[in-house]
Amino acid sequence: MKERKQLVIFCSSSYDIEEKYNEAAREVVRVASLHEYSIVSGGAIRGTMGVISEEAHKLSVWHKGVLPRFMQEYKYEHLNDLVWTSTMAERKEAMREGTELAIALPGGIGTLDELIETYVLAKLDKYKGKIIALNTDGFYDKLKLLLDHYVDTSMMTTEDRALIFFPNTIAELEALLD
Repeated sequence: MKERKQLVIFCSSSYDIEEKYNEAAREVVRVASLHEYSIVSGGAIRGTMGVISEEAHKLSVWHKGVLPRFMQEYKYEHLNDLVWTSTMAERKEAMREGTELAIALPGGIGTLDELIETYVLAKLDKYKGKIIALNTDGFYDKLKLLLDHYVDTSMMTTEDRALIFFPNTIAELEALLD
């Protein structure tokens, strides 16, 4: 049996975001499906996580959710696999496990935490996947500037800066999938 390619999506749990971010999430799931990736996500019904869960279910994309036990009331019902963890730290680790790509969609502080921890692990050669922050409507422009500032002040090498990609469109993101 062929082992499926997996990507992890980090995203918002907020309901109060602009629709363009949820539409980008739907597009990411569609593109992942076309490239035969299965999806790992937070597995919840809240915010963009719920949008990802719904789109994966609609498109019959294999979808694993990872939730800490204290969030069990937010579990999406139609996951192909569900992993329970005790803590948020364990959740992040379980979400990355076995993935070839980590994609951060626009999101809040939790998404930033997941993205930065994954980035640090890549720098330390502990995460082998590609790291992508989908820069929908310039959402991650200030993070890009900060990382460039780190390079300019020698706090980060240009090689480490190159470990993260910031595609502005779904088409640019799709080009990074193969």
